This record gives sequence, structure tokens and C-alpha cells, in this order.
Amino acid sequence: MRLTNFSDYALRVLMYAAAQSDRLITIEETADVYGISRAHLMKVANQLTRGGFLKAVRGRSGGLALAKRPERIKLGDVLRMTEPDFALVECFTEGNRCILSPRCRLRGALREALAAFTATLDRYTLADLLLNPDDFGLRPAA
Repeated sequence: MRLTNFSDYALRVLMYAAAQSDRLITIEETADVYGISRAHLMKVANQLTRGGFLKAVRGRSGGLALAKRPERIKLGDVLRMTEPDFALVECFTEGNRCILSPRCRLRGALREALAAFTATLDRYTLADLLLNPDDFGLRPAA
């Protein structure tokens, strides 16, 4: 199983915003810190804002901040919002054509594994991932 880059970036944006809790962050600085596309990060930030994880402040001195306290943001909730699906194998999809599906025992085992995966992530919050601003290679503002 592998998460999409979109989910990876979503978690990174939230971690960065949590580390900068005393100020607003921008897409540009976050993209620079991680060395990733500003355009892609904009899409991530928009979805996180629509999902209630970030709040956006418009204007000249605007930016992004966490919309909730880090201990209220469950990792499982973030991934359920950012992952397009958790179709581990074909039989998890609508267009399933596998001839084994009616009798297959693999699907049950994989569903159980996926449930364990998401249950584990639901036990962790953004607060469990908190880092210091220095951990991002930034120097404090003068």
C-alpha cells in the first residue's frame, strides 16, 4: 500500500502549520521548505481548507493557519479526505471483473488490514507529530 503524494503533502503542510503556530504560513514558503510545486501545494491547501483542517486569511498579510488545535486533527481523518480511494485490489472497485470475487477469501483479509491501518491512524493526531520550527531548517525571524 502506498499513499498518494497529495496525502503526503497534506500531512506535511499540517505539520508545518502546526510548527508555526504563532504566525500565518504561505504556500510559497511551504513549497520552498519542502522543495515541492507551489501549484500542487495550492490544491492541497485548498482541500485542507475546505475540509476544515486549515483556515485561510486573505489579503496582503494573509496566509494559512490550523483551523483546529493539533490534538483535534486525527491523521485518519486527513487521509480519508485526501486519498481518492483505498482500493487495495481490483475487487474493492466498482468495475471489479475478477472471477474469484464470489469465493475469494483475500478480500476479507485485505479489508481487515485496511480497517486496522485506518484505526491505527485514528489513534494519532497532528499533536503527535509536532516539530520545532528549527526542524524545518528555518532560522527564527529577526
